[in-house]
Amino acid sequence: MFTGIIQAIGQVIRVEQRGGDVRLHINTGALELDGVQLGDSIAVNGVCLTAVDLPGDGFVADVSRESLSLTSLGGLRSGSRVNLEKALTLSTPLGGHLVSGHVDGMGRVLERREDARSIRLRIEAPTELARYIAPKGSICIDGTSLTVNSVEGSIFGLNIVPHTLEKTIIGDYQSGSAVNLEVDLIARYLERLLLGEKQGCATAAGISRSFLAENGFLK
Repeated sequence: MFTGIIQAIGQVIRVEQRGGDVRLHINTGALELDGVQLGDSIAVNGVCLTAVDLPGDGFVADVSRESLSLTSLGGLRSGSRVNLEKALTLSTPLGGHLVSGHVDGMGRVLERREDARSIRLRIEAPTELARYIAPKGSICIDGTSLTVNSVEGSIFGLNIVPHTLEKTIIGDYQSGSAVNLEVDLIARYLERLLLGEKQGCATAAGISRSFLAENGFLK
């Protein structure tokens, strides 16, 4: 698990082709690797990867064909900048929201415009993910926990403050940029709970749409 608070910007040193999938060699820059061991998880642009080597200035991770097809990692090249976050521990402040590191799909930046010292982004999500995105809800973009400002169908708006622009790769985004999306875990589990028996699952006694609305879970 992760928090969506980016700890450092790293850089891809080498992309090694490995019989259909790839091995990434990443320089972790300012990310502290003290205590990181082989087999530990590190999120790269929001994708949970396993460290298979620790050469001292970074780490090496394998990326499966599944991850290459469903995320933007297949577009990484030597020199690409990436968001990095080590896995959540019991002592880690939860400054963002709970993030699994399992990307749901890729979005596309439609517009970037200046707004005082911040920037405004409009991003188009895959249609099947749009129902999980709500105004003032949380979404993870390339591993960064952000608050949704507005939603119009499958298009949602974000306001990015100067600190986030400086500390993440979001400052690099332009119209057309592909981004990894992970929707809020709570939204996914709530949908599963509401569908219940429609998807072949037992429904907890007394849990219904009216029950959730009466108790403030639905509006």
